[in-house]
Amino acid sequence: MNEEISTPRQTTQEKVAEDFDGWADSYVETINQAIAFTGRGHAFYVDIKCEHIMRLAQRHFTDIASLRVLDLGCGIGAYHPGLKARFQELHGVEVSAQSVKLAARRHSFVRYSTYDGSRLPYGNGTFSMVFTMGVMHHVPPLQWSSFVAEAHRVTAPGGLMLVFENNPYNPLMQYFVRTCEIDKDAVLLRPGKLRRIFAAAGFTDVYTRTIISVPPAGRFLTKVDWLLGTLPFGAQYYLSATKKPL
Repeated sequence: MNEEISTPRQTTQEKVAEDFDGWADSYVETINQAIAFTGRGHAFYVDIKCEHIMRLAQRHFTDIASLRVLDLGCGIGAYHPGLKARFQELHGVEVSAQSVKLAARRHSFVRYSTYDGSRLPYGNGTFSMVFTMGVMHHVPPLQWSSFVAEAHRVTAPGGLMLVFENNPYNPLMQYFVRTCEIDKDAVLLRPGKLRRIFAAAGFTDVYTRTIISVPPAGRFLTKVDWLLGTLPFGAQYYLSATKKPL
């Protein structure tokens, strides 16, 4: 079985940056149009994943208020309002200069940077936690390993890495990817493939779990969604992994 599901087109980091520069102003509107069939808007799913980030951070660290955190592939900073004042520092980095420009104008409490999709502009072990939200399916497959290796480099020993990705086993997600212009060049990664990439990069405690098997609205459905997380049917999944302590 193939380890990823791809569209026929091939892309480069330069093309991704160019595309997202063009979509920056209309990104949320485009996503909302693509997910209208779910009856929920982009903000609903952003809030869900912010809650997962906080839950996983609180499980891993004793003092989250002291953390330096990086949103790798931050786009227009959609997740940043939900994470405001939660950490000591929140940084965002992105290949799309236009997206960073918009994000910085909206979220003065975040430290933003751009990069070329290859070398992150940070020193080794800079961040206690790194997360990336729906980014890797836009990274050219030949660069998946180097993307994860860079994330490993800038994560501090004992630090936490989180990845949220679209689940290629979910038929509705496949439909979304086929019909959303932003995902025209997307290559979806199966959880097993992603776990192997992270293990090869030197991460430990590599774990994946599906989310949004049902819309987790309210306490009851949130509990149901959590119980279904060991099954492969959620619309998305997350990966958590730890950089080995010194």
